[in-house]
Amino acid sequence: MSEPAVVRPLDAYQEVVALASEETYRVLRHRGGATTRRRGWLVRRALLAADVLGLTLAFTFAQVVFSSPSPTGRFGASEEWLLFVATIPAWVVLAKLYKLYDRDAERAGHTTADDAVGVFHLVTVGSWVFFVLSWWSGLADPDLSKLVALWVSAVVLVVVGRALARSLCRRSLSYVQNTIIVGAGDVGQLIARKILHHPEYGLNLVGFIDASPRERHSEVEDVTLLGPPSRLETVIRAFDVERVIVSFSSESSDEMLALIRELNEHEIQVDIVPRLYELVGPKDEIHMLEGLPLVGLPPARLSRSSLLTKRAIDVVGASIALILAAPLLAYIAVRIKLDSSGPVLFRQTRLGHDMREFTALKFRTMRVDVDAGVHRDYIKATMSQQQASAGGDGLYKLSREDAVTPFGRWLRKTSLDELPQLLNVLRGEMSLVGPRPCIPYETEFFKPHHFERFLVPQGITGLWQVTARAHSTFGEALDMDVAYVRGWSLGLDLRLLFRTPVQLFSGRATA
Repeated sequence: MSEPAVVRPLDAYQEVVALASEETYRVLRHRGGATTRRRGWLVRRALLAADVLGLTLAFTFAQVVFSSPSPTGRFGASEEWLLFVATIPAWVVLAKLYKLYDRDAERAGHTTADDAVGVFHLVTVGSWVFFVLSWWSGLADPDLSKLVALWVSAVVLVVVGRALARSLCRRSLSYVQNTIIVGAGDVGQLIARKILHHPEYGLNLVGFIDASPRERHSEVEDVTLLGPPSRLETVIRAFDVERVIVSFSSESSDEMLALIRELNEHEIQVDIVPRLYELVGPKDEIHMLEGLPLVGLPPARLSRSSLLTKRAIDVVGASIALILAAPLLAYIAVRIKLDSSGPVLFRQTRLGHDMREFTALKFRTMRVDVDAGVHRDYIKATMSQQQASAGGDGLYKLSREDAVTPFGRWLRKTSLDELPQLLNVLRGEMSLVGPRPCIPYETEFFKPHHFERFLVPQGITGLWQVTARAHSTFGEALDMDVAYVRGWSLGLDLRLLFRTPVQLFSGRATA
């Protein structure tokens, strides 16, 4: 009677492991069965080293550039440097309080740009506390010029160091998180497609768990079906799974609750897609009503002070950008004139804040005799992921190579054709960050909630432009625009501005 009890688990493992992809096998071979050195273990130590090195270099820089003899003659540079080194554990604890070491394992899309505000707070608070304690205790003679030098250089060096540390971590297979999706319906397949389109997330999609999966879209038809939820624990142990994403499935609520609670026994990250996920944005908060969690949805419309702040950033940012880009603008204008006949600028009616019409400016990238009806039909066909079909490169993008000029291809690839929209920003018709300004006929295909995107100024870059680009359907892009409006904050705008050049230089702007 003892043999079947041994054979059945082995058979279950063999059946599951046989479904694994080559990438999953590669990750498992690298780990060698270890479950401790995962993404969190790797990134936390790399970020800690980057912070300590950045702070030390910043303090050394401040000491060298602004060194001055102590007024009392009691302290030298070496004593102050040793005092700073002794306070480094306190800096690390402060960074831990700001959760600057824990987000990477929890959030797949977390980047250094998301750390920028926390690093700014950390360095500001830490510098002033160090200054005040040094002055109050008499252990050193603080100098205001050195404090400012420390503050500025530490912000820069810590942010740069964190970016380099993450870049190195992403090259390691320890950074990869084996991921499974519970639920192979429309939402589960949408999540799978986004994971496959964003390798920078470091998620290796092992497969779906679902007892009654729907017919799969062409882009995710190669993702393995690993079986029903009853097989979940076997899959987790067989593939050393680190992340489980729970989307909608055919299981009852009680069964799903029991399933998720069982996951607490494993050291894994569980992400749950809320039922009304279309309404939930990054600014929404969970609050309690006698122990019952409620997700609060704040008003979508921006306050007057927020609009004024946004406008001030737009004017300053667009002015600086136009001055710096003036030689490039002149070069592009000359190349367009030499490349094909027609005007340098392409002018098109778009819808801005509160659906007010304005003339958007772009560098012309196509011939002047192009039929606009083709684009209108394509927009209608890509309103939903079910109707849309990606091209051979995995992009939801209208290919009109026959209509694009040779130099226009380069402009589109680099997104430099949008530089003239900085003039639209100065004129108050657009913002640096916001939803993409729509062509009037595109609103014919909007769902009612999509009109919320006009509650804020339309932008040159935004959430859709930075995170998805042509990897999303037209309908999904509109949903991301609405998510931006509902989750707007000054910090979100700054993060998107910081991430835009990264996307351009990394080549994702071609998407």
